[in-house]
Amino acid sequence: MAVSKFQEVLNSGKFVVTCEIGPPKGTNLDQMLHHIDLLKYRVDALNVTDHQSSVMRFPSLGGCLAIKERGGEPILQMTCRDRNRLALQADLLFAYTRGIRNVLCLTGDAIVIGDHKGAKGVFDLDSVQLLRAIRQLETGEDLGGNKLDGAVEFCAGAVVCPEADPIEPQLIKFEKKVEAGAEFFQTQGVYDLEKFAKFMEFARQFPVKILAGIILLTSVGMAKYMNANIPGICVPQYLIDELAAAGKGGALRKGIEIAGRMIATIKKERLCDGVHIMAIGREELVLEILEAAGI
Repeated sequence: MAVSKFQEVLNSGKFVVTCEIGPPKGTNLDQMLHHIDLLKYRVDALNVTDHQSSVMRFPSLGGCLAIKERGGEPILQMTCRDRNRLALQADLLFAYTRGIRNVLCLTGDAIVIGDHKGAKGVFDLDSVQLLRAIRQLETGEDLGGNKLDGAVEFCAGAVVCPEADPIEPQLIKFEKKVEAGAEFFQTQGVYDLEKFAKFMEFARQFPVKILAGIILLTSVGMAKYMNANIPGICVPQYLIDELAAAGKGGALRKGIEIAGRMIATIKKERLCDGVHIMAIGREELVLEILEAAGI
């Protein structure tokens, strides 16, 4: 029997669609709740980011509880940057008792790129070790070897960057994550589908589901910024030219069209098992992206 609705969908052979919800910087949850209500029945699961880019925000756990309360299927993002193994395990126990059954394990971005440069990065575990911790908790034992009074059961996943250059370190880490118990992967943004297809030739050796990351391009400036500053992302020049030709007023519409086109191609050519859409603060546009993709 499946651990969660999301795991059931992953194993069904259906083309899976997930998307990301960005929680607020503060206690005003109105926009986040609006995005949850807009998308909860249109996608298979909703990720909530965990202090993305090391910027302090409302917690992923709080966002996932809101999704659960409103009838959606949450994926809890957990980074190892901010908590030691005690806190990570405690949060997993709490999440489980509140009906959260899906976890995405991340090591976490460096503190220096965020908005609290004086913070101390913890990194007691990394993403591979966090996956192992989840699988150990499932046996009824914590990382200290102590018996639990009530175990957990999760659908656990991780991330991979198929367009990293060089790709070899990513492939090594990918294999380690699979060995540690990852069932699914949501990738970093993918723009070169030929390169992604080559990655998938490698990934298909393993019994895991791959969801291609689709990041909405909103402007030429955004595309150039990602190329310059985000490792593992490469927006090809021809896409930048498309955005430029659309002009300032039309760049966002063109970005939606590009995202939809890519999703449609991935689905038609069965390149992978689904997509993970990242609209980065423009979650209301996910519905338009799905429409552009014919989903």
